Amino acid sequence: MKVLCDRERLREGMTLATSVIPVKSTRPAIENVLLTCTDDSLELVGTDLEVALRYRLEDVKVEKPGKALVPARIAADFIRDLGGETVCLEIENEHCVITSGPDRCELVTIDPDEFPVVDRFDDEGSLSIQGGNFTKLVNRTAFAAAREQGRYAMHGILTLVEDQVLRMVATDGRRLAVSNIALETGGDSTHKAIVPTKGMQLFCRVIGDPLEQVRVHFGTNRIGLKTSQAEVFARLIDGEFPRYSAVIPEAGATVIEADADLFARKLRLVANVTSQDTRAVRLSFSKGEMNIFGKSTGYGEASAQMEVDAKGDAEDVAYNPDYLMDGVKNCEADIVRLEYNERTSPGKFTLGENYTYVVMPITIDS
Repeated sequence: MKVLCDRERLREGMTLATSVIPVKSTRPAIENVLLTCTDDSLELVGTDLEVALRYRLEDVKVEKPGKALVPARIAADFIRDLGGETVCLEIENEHCVITSGPDRCELVTIDPDEFPVVDRFDDEGSLSIQGGNFTKLVNRTAFAAAREQGRYAMHGILTLVEDQVLRMVATDGRRLAVSNIALETGGDSTHKAIVPTKGMQLFCRVIGDPLEQVRVHFGTNRIGLKTSQAEVFARLIDGEFPRYSAVIPEAGATVIEADADLFARKLRLVANVTSQDTRAVRLSFSKGEMNIFGKSTGYGEASAQMEVDAKGDAEDVAYNPDYLMDGVKNCEADIVRLEYNERTSPGKFTLGENYTYVVMPITIDS
């Protein structure tokens, strides 16, 4: 195998591949990147057996087709620090020789047959969506997915296709984010899958052009996404996702509308004095004004005020400020809308068109 590549494009591909490849594994082969040269392209393949990536470089000069399994991180680090514009990859006596100008590196390779099989993307039955819209749905929801030990299904994003609509939902049991977008083509079938957050984030990383139409395929135990340069796959999470629709209030007796940017700033001010043991802020309302209050034994207390549009009997309500700031940070509208029925009921935040964020309140001492 011998191929000449543009260094910057090769660096981009290696960076994506190493984001998938584990540093250590009980299967040493998957600590490597699989390089495959055909007559007109170089393909990089990486996997940790849960997610997998195929990345194709087409503007290359292949002098000798072939394949090699190369230590991923060492190769990526060496290529990153090269100064030349062109990189040559060549296999010599079971070594991968990487050269650029006077700089040279020899890496020991292993048998490519030891690398697990990574399937190809299946276009049949796939749906099409603009890359930027797919990324938007992931960004709107992924932050609410569970990170702590617990119900495994909550560690992913519920992804649904129904009636020409793609919907994503994420929850950690204390807050929930849900958003949807209409599909132009390929949404006739119904699909339901829990996709690992890591897989969704990798999908977004390979979408270089937000205007590009990407394809998504739902399989029995995996989901795939295809761009002009990459194919990415993620193994689905097997489990029962919570009945999210039962958590979302239909409407609230109390409705608060606030400037999103100002609300975010006021929240940060007050959250500064709260501690991990007392991570809470109280929202209280009076004559078109909202007061945000927080305190902790170790730090003290703080309050901030802002004008709001309030309707209904606005009871005081308390939330974890981190949850509120996560939501407002992703707000796409100038105005954030909060609805709730009483201080113990879920708060429903509207953060944009077809974008709802639900946060459970908490009880704090007066």
